Amino acid sequence: MSTCHGWQPPAPSGWQDLLDAELAQDIGGGDLSIHALNPDAPIRWMIEAQATGVACGVGAAAYVLQPCEVLVTDGDAVADKTVIMRGEAPCGWLLSRERTGLNVLMHLSGVASLTRQYVDAVAGTQARITDTRKTLPGLRNLQKYATRCGGATNHRQGLHDGVMIKDNHIAACGSIAAAVARVRERVGHMVRIEVEADRLEQVEEAVRARADIVLLDNMSPDTMAQAVNQWGEQVVLEASGGINLGTVRAAALSGVHVISVGALTHSAPALPYHLELES
Repeated sequence: MSTCHGWQPPAPSGWQDLLDAELAQDIGGGDLSIHALNPDAPIRWMIEAQATGVACGVGAAAYVLQPCEVLVTDGDAVADKTVIMRGEAPCGWLLSRERTGLNVLMHLSGVASLTRQYVDAVAGTQARITDTRKTLPGLRNLQKYATRCGGATNHRQGLHDGVMIKDNHIAACGSIAAAVARVRERVGHMVRIEVEADRLEQVEEAVRARADIVLLDNMSPDTMAQAVNQWGEQVVLEASGGINLGTVRAAALSGVHVISVGALTHSAPALPYHLELES
């Protein structure tokens, strides 16, 4: 069976090396618990969801547990008792890999499920939900893949593929205009520049400096609406800071183009699954 079955293309880069490392860390010199059973006895198994949400990490779990029959694709909706994959394997082999497969499946499904809640909350507005760099160490590619499966778009992948001039950059440089000008001299024409602003005067300065995107940091919906009315046709406006499921729709109704949410990757609860043996 293909190791990519279950993924929503394109699969994130580096996923196979990461999963191999996770397996090696968990199994170490060998699974001591398999002495309690006949490790070569064949057993049939299945994994089913235990809550409603969005499946993600299906391809990853399938790689860990292959060969198996995959019944859903990353990004599909699941409900309690939805069977997402099943297979047959030697007992010892399966039980030594079960936890690694479930860990990645539960975490990525949790990210995708929380993301889908935010996407649904802004339905009917022009705002798009995007993630941030607030990812868990080593998991950025997988977590950003999971937010895409949940319906969000990706913000910059890292410091290397987009410019964001934040408050400390501005303080160190002296002004927004000076910071933007210095960056413009040093990056290619394909690189977009975003400036963080916490008040309308800074938004105006960023627009005059020809920033491509202005991040409206911890502004009220009314203040964001003022920014949209004045500069929304000149620059992309991104809301960020203080965004949660209770506030995101008000932010979207202000007219901003993008809403970035760090909680998608740093605070998503796991979506529960379990692996059960079948007779």
